[in-house]
Amino acid sequence: MTVLYILIPVAIVLVIVAILVFNWAVNSGQYDDLDSPAHSILFDEEDPAHLKAQQQAEQPQPKDHQQPADEQEPRA
Repeated sequence: MTVLYILIPVAIVLVIVAILVFNWAVNSGQYDDLDSPAHSILFDEEDPAHLKAQQQAEQPQPKDHQQPADEQEPRA
């Protein structure tokens, strides 16, 4: 029974630490791009098209960015 007096506060502290670490990870952008690392292993590092796509992905795009007319999806 006396062990519970130690284990309960330790468990609460661990939960608080886990919540703080999770909040730090979310706020620092750790979960912003989950797809690119998984797909990057499929491409050759020296491929010019892959390097160009990587550079474009690294550049922030403006919020009101519109595609040029030749890249827009056709409307039905």
